[in-house]
Amino acid sequence: MEHVPVNRGFLRNSWYVAAFDSEVGGEPLARMFLNEPVVLYRDKAGAAVALEDRCCHRQLPLSQGKVIGDILQCGYHGLEFDRSGDCVRVPGQAQIPPGSRVRSYPVAEKWNWVWIWMGDPARADESLIPDWHWAGDDGWRTVKGNGGKPLPVACNYQLVSDNLLDISHLTYVHASSIGNDAIMDFPIKTERLNSMIKMTRMVMDRPAAPFWGWAGKFTGNVDRWMETTCEMPAFVVNDAGSVDLGTDMRPGHRDHGVEMRVLNAPTPETDTTCHYFYAHARNFGLNDPEIENAFLTKFSDVFLEDKFVLEGQQRMMSLTADEAGIDINSDAPSLAARNMLREL
Repeated sequence: MEHVPVNRGFLRNSWYVAAFDSEVGGEPLARMFLNEPVVLYRDKAGAAVALEDRCCHRQLPLSQGKVIGDILQCGYHGLEFDRSGDCVRVPGQAQIPPGSRVRSYPVAEKWNWVWIWMGDPARADESLIPDWHWAGDDGWRTVKGNGGKPLPVACNYQLVSDNLLDISHLTYVHASSIGNDAIMDFPIKTERLNSMIKMTRMVMDRPAAPFWGWAGKFTGNVDRWMETTCEMPAFVVNDAGSVDLGTDMRPGHRDHGVEMRVLNAPTPETDTTCHYFYAHARNFGLNDPEIENAFLTKFSDVFLEDKFVLEGQQRMMSLTADEAGIDINSDAPSLAARNMLREL
């Protein structure tokens, strides 16, 4: 079995999002995942490939080379590697030295993303990729976050999942868009369901948040739901929306309102940085250019507001690593998720 580096800071035997599908093509794409350099490209059949981004000869990043058909050629001395990571040609000599290979990572494509498995290749099971079917369902439209590229955030990836499980911050960080004071009037419910944590907050008979009021054209108070699930290590779905007061809020029965699923997949880059992949799936205004533009622009601002907070957190945590903190009631879902991840 090929060597798998040990890093106790990450859950290695898991899928992570490596790129939006449209990012990976015939040119090498360099990324760092879990403190490991990786190069992504597509072979001549269009299949995604992920290799260790390091030539085994003189350590030049293979991402500084070029793709030739199915082969990735090093840009220093021209050594050529196939999708398995084996060196298949050394220019100027017939014999390929023993051990001439780099690590190859299992990849899969689903939900408009290329996924990578950073742990034991024998355990890479595509059925373990989260079931985010809204990204492909009829009657739903998906908008890729941040223009189809990951949002770089200078924080540990777990801070992103903490943020997503903490709905109370909407009141203060996102007051002009998806937050309002009414959120704090209602308690949260935290559940542990097999391999996931679920947070629920129902906000009943209150004014709509600015975005929801505009999108749903509500004229009075609404009933609002916010349900967030977190699968390990940090695959978070925000099920959110509002309906006319007193109407059905059950999934599949929300005809008197608007709903969306925010699909979040922060991938660790290093211990203190991450690639934040996200997308919005909605079942309203599918052909409305104004609604589409709102998801392309207004929600970019929402995520930049979170980025500002998360990076501020990480700076202070790095500077004051020995300082003790406190927990409050709204931390219950994120604490449960961290406990589950720690067990794994």
